[in-house]
Amino acid sequence: MVTVHPEYVVDEHHQRKAVLLPAAEWDLIVSELEELDDIRAYDAAQPHAADRLPFEQAVREIQQDYET
Repeated sequence: MVTVHPEYVVDEHHQRKAVLLPAAEWDLIVSELEELDDIRAYDAAQPHAADRLPFEQAVREIQQDYET
C-alpha cells in the first residue's frame, strides 16, 4: 500500500481541481502502476486452462505434423 500526503488545489467554490504530491510519492505511484500494468499484461498473455495441452499430447501432435 502506498501512503500519500496529498495537498489539494481548490477553486473559489472549494471544489478540488488538482492534487500536489511530493515527487518521491509520485515516483512510487508511477512505479506501482507500471508494475500493475506488467502483471495485467502477463495475465492476459497466459493461455486459459482449457487451452492447455499435456506435454505428451503436444509432442505427439508436433510429431504427427512432421510425418505428414
